[in-house]
Amino acid sequence: MPSRVVTGWLAALLSTLLLLSACSPGDPEIEAAANTAEATQDAAVDGTRAPSIQGGGTLRAVAPAVDSLDPARSYLPWVWNLMRLYTRTLVTYDSAAGVAGAELVPDLATGLGVASDNNQTWTYTLRPGTAFENGRPITAQDVKYGIERSFASEVIIGGPLYVVSLLDDPEAPYPGPYFVAEEGDPAPSLARVETPDPSTIVFRLSRPYAAFDHVMALPSSSPVPREADTRADYGQAPLSSGPYRVSSIDPITGIVLERNPVWDPSTDDVRTARPDRVEVHTGLAAVERDQLILGGSADLDLGGGVAPESIERVLGDPDIAARTDQIATGALQLLAMPATVAPFDNPACRLSVAAAIDVAAIQQALGGAPLAQPTRGLWPSIVAGNMPAASTAPVGDMGEARRQLSACGIPAGFSTTIAAPNQAAALAVADVIRVNLRAVGIDATVQGLDPATFYTSDIGSPATVAANGYGILLTRWSADFPDPASFLGPLVDGREITAAGNTNVAELNDPAINELVDSAYAAPNDRSALAAWETVAQTVTGSGSYVPVVEERTVLLAGERLHNAVVHWAYAGYDLATVAVRG
Repeated sequence: MPSRVVTGWLAALLSTLLLLSACSPGDPEIEAAANTAEATQDAAVDGTRAPSIQGGGTLRAVAPAVDSLDPARSYLPWVWNLMRLYTRTLVTYDSAAGVAGAELVPDLATGLGVASDNNQTWTYTLRPGTAFENGRPITAQDVKYGIERSFASEVIIGGPLYVVSLLDDPEAPYPGPYFVAEEGDPAPSLARVETPDPSTIVFRLSRPYAAFDHVMALPSSSPVPREADTRADYGQAPLSSGPYRVSSIDPITGIVLERNPVWDPSTDDVRTARPDRVEVHTGLAAVERDQLILGGSADLDLGGGVAPESIERVLGDPDIAARTDQIATGALQLLAMPATVAPFDNPACRLSVAAAIDVAAIQQALGGAPLAQPTRGLWPSIVAGNMPAASTAPVGDMGEARRQLSACGIPAGFSTTIAAPNQAAALAVADVIRVNLRAVGIDATVQGLDPATFYTSDIGSPATVAANGYGILLTRWSADFPDPASFLGPLVDGREITAAGNTNVAELNDPAINELVDSAYAAPNDRSALAAWETVAQTVTGSGSYVPVVEERTVLLAGERLHNAVVHWAYAGYDLATVAVRG
C-alpha cells in the first residue's frame, strides 16, 4: 500500500493534470513549458534539461535520511544542495549549465574575496538589500556569528571544520559563542574575524589558504542571527536568508519549504526559485526513490543517482533513458599503501601492486561503465588539471609488476592484508585485487571491517593499521568542494596525520611534499596553485603511496514534470537553484 505521502502526491499530480487539461491550447504558460520527455539523454550534463520559464507548482523531491538542517551541522552534499534554497553565503557556486556550475560567484557579497598577505587575509563586502525571513537585514556580524557556532564542538556536531582549522589560535583556542567563564561575562568573540562595519568582514587566517572562497561557499559559513540561535535545536527551524523558508519538518511527511516573502530576487543572481513550494520525502532507500520517480510521484532524487538494482530497467527503456544524465560523482576509489607496514616502506613494493591491478575487472565489479570510470588522477575529472580519466581501463601489467618485485628485493612475492569495508561492492573490488596480486606471487588476505568504524578507528587509526599489518587500504575519497586543495591536502599533507579519523591514510610525511602543499596554499593565482598541486599528485602516484583506480559514476533520473534541470557538479545532482516543474 502506498504511504500517505505518496498518496497525497498522486492526488496533487492528478489535480494538476486536470487543471492543465482545462487550459486552452494557446495558453502561453503551457507553451512556455517544454515537454520533458522530448529532452535527450545527458541533456543536463552540459546544458539544460527541458528549458522553461514557467513558475509555480510544487517540486516533489525524494531523499535518504537527513543528518541536519542546521547549516553548521550537515555533512551531506545533497543536504547542502537543499540548503541553497534557504541559506545564502558570501559566495556560492554558479547555477550555470555545464562545468561553469563548479565556479564560484558572489552571493551575499558584492564579489569574491579579496586576498592579501599571501592568501592569509581575506576581505568581503556585503551587498545591500539582503535580509532574513523575519525582515532583519543581514550584517557582517551575522556572518561572523554563523561561523563562530562551528567552534562550539560540545553543541554543534557533525559539520565541516575548515573555519576552525584556519581561524583558531592554538595558543588560545576559541571556545565558541556559548562559552561564558562566569555569569554576567560577555560571550567570547572570534578574534581572527573582524567586522569593522555592518557591511565588511575580514578574515585573518592562521596560515595561507588559496581556496578560502570555497570554504566561504559551504553552508557552515552562512549567517545566523544571534537572537534566533537555538543552539543544538537550530536545525528544527533555521532562519532563512534565501528564496524559501522551512515551514515544517516531520519524520513521516518530510520537509516542506514555502516561499520566503522577504527574499529580494534583485539581490540574488543564482537562484531562480520557480516552484511555489518544495516537498522533500526523506528517509527512503534508493530503490524506493527510483520507484517514486518512475511512477510519476516524484520529480527528482536529491540523494544521488539510480540504484544499481534499477540501472538495467532505467537504461534499457529508451523513453526512460532519455530522462537520464550519466555523470561522474567526484568520488574516487583508491588504494593506499602506508610506509609504516612492511614491505611497503619500499616504493618498489608499492609499485608492484600498482602495476598488477586490473582496473577493467574492478570497473565490472562496480557495475560497469555507468557506475565507474577508470582514472589515473588524484582528484576527480571535474577539477581542472591533474591526470585525466583513462580512456580505457588498464588490465594490469604483470611484467612490470614482476620487475618492481625484483627491484624491491622480494622477486618471489610476499604476504599482506587488504583492508576493506565489509560491504558487497568493496569486498568485490578487494577480491579482484587479491586475484590480481596472486598472479605475481603476492599473497593477499582480504579483511572486511565494520563500515561504521572503517574510516575513524580502523584505517583512520595509524596505530591500528600498523598493529594489524594492513598493507593495502581500499579507500573511497571525495572532497568537500571541487578544488585540488580539498582533495589533496587532507590526503598527502604530513601535518594532517591524526591518531583517529586520519585522512592521510598513506601516512605520507615528506618535507618536500609538505613544502609543495604550502606553496599551493600561498599561490598568487589559480594557475600557479594548480601547477603545485599537479606536481604533488604526480610525485605521490609515482611513488605508489596512492593508486587511483576509478572515479565513481551515477545515473540521475529526471521525473516527467521536471524542467530547467542542470547538473550541479559540486553536489553530483540536479541543482535545486534552477529547477522548475510543469503544473
